[in-house]
Amino acid sequence: MIREQPGRESGGRGRQEAALAALDIVVMTPRSAEGEMLIRELQRTRASVRHCWPAPETYPVEADVIVSELVPGLAHRLPWVPGQAKAALVVVLPAGAPALDQLHNIAADALLPRPLAPGVVPAIVLHAHIRFAYEQRLRARIDKLDETLRGMRTIERAKAILVETRSIGQDDAYNFIRRQAMDRRVTINAVAAAIIDSHELLG
Repeated sequence: MIREQPGRESGGRGRQEAALAALDIVVMTPRSAEGEMLIRELQRTRASVRHCWPAPETYPVEADVIVSELVPGLAHRLPWVPGQAKAALVVVLPAGAPALDQLHNIAADALLPRPLAPGVVPAIVLHAHIRFAYEQRLRARIDKLDETLRGMRTIERAKAILVETRSIGQDDAYNFIRRQAMDRRVTINAVAAAIIDSHELLG
């Protein structure tokens, strides 16, 4: 039987509370009894909570988390294109089962169903923020891999040009590019791109 080490649970709870307190949250919900309860629950976390209603045609970008009613045309109100979100999105669902087409293209990080349960609200908002941050890290890693692959293709193209125009081997072509980069204090990719541009310009 594994025993929980003293302080581990409280330490994890402390980190979660600190993570919530650091968030900038925008709430797009009517000032109904449930809406007021939702706002109070988030304010108790010591997060920065701003309320906005009626929902604007374009949502604000300056926020860590947007908590929004499932308003008509929500996907078109978000200030980003699909797949390039700037904030975590929590969608407050109406009572009963919402039409699935209403959730299409929204890509919410979490759903908050009605009736709202007080103790659940902060946990769902934190989950949405963690999920969003994880996806951002994955996207950054993918972008870096794409950049690396583009650089490798550029270098290979430049090497092929040098092999053809200077009648040298692959290794010598690469060493030439590397020396030029070191002498000019620029990246190898920059030198390779310059070789390609020059070759294309001169035909």
